[in-house]
Amino acid sequence: MSPDFAYPIRYAALADARLAHVALGTGAPVVLVHGSLCDLRYWKAQIPALSRDFQVFSVSLPGYWPEAAGEDPGEFSGARHADAVAQFIDRECGGSAHVVGHSRGGRVAFELAQRYPDKVRALVLADPGLVVGDSEEGRGDFRAQALQAIRDGNVEQGLALFIDTVSGEQTWRRMVPWFKEMAIANAHTLAAQVQEPPYVLTEARARTVTQPTLLIGGALSPHPYPAILDALQAWLPHAQSLRIAGSSHGMNLGNPRAFNEAVRRFLVA
Repeated sequence: MSPDFAYPIRYAALADARLAHVALGTGAPVVLVHGSLCDLRYWKAQIPALSRDFQVFSVSLPGYWPEAAGEDPGEFSGARHADAVAQFIDRECGGSAHVVGHSRGGRVAFELAQRYPDKVRALVLADPGLVVGDSEEGRGDFRAQALQAIRDGNVEQGLALFIDTVSGEQTWRRMVPWFKEMAIANAHTLAAQVQEPPYVLTEARARTVTQPTLLIGGALSPHPYPAILDALQAWLPHAQSLRIAGSSHGMNLGNPRAFNEAVRRFLVA
């Protein structure tokens, strides 16, 4: 673990997995769900800030670090990961919590809210990894291409392809060392993720999610995230939106102060 990540890692025993997590603070529980190539360390700028008002749990989804690359992740899907977070909320949060999800973690959080509505008090979706219409058009099969580069031994090349596709050109080159270390530690998860069917969002599906929802995007986030957020804003019954200035897809890292304050204000309202 990076020396600048000072929080002790705990493990919650679930039905078919151990969920690594960190916990900090007191108050209403908030569960933070990371996206692709990330883990519980992704939220290092949110854990201390949000713990001033909430009991914050940052989780690593099954299959991600600190699970070893050689371990079998079992069924790797948004549905399975939503099940795991639901079990975690039962075990650690008294049965319900606010849930914040970024990118693929936003997909997991959305599936959680849809399938287990009683477990989600309020929902924050940051550039969620959903598919709306032809929103994947133009990105090619970048996940499989990134995986092939990794399997060929070109790990950073593969990760750069993935990160630059979702966040904009040259993002990987500009990333801080701790983020690159985290992505490298989770590169093995792409082998399972490329087999994962997309979650196609429809108006009918969206309207089943009735929790208060905050939709956060980066003002500089590339296609398809703005269109996904626009669709959610139109379809979700109780949604509000904002964009984080000067930031792309990783807006909680690019402008953590603005991101943290937006989440705090929404959840305490």
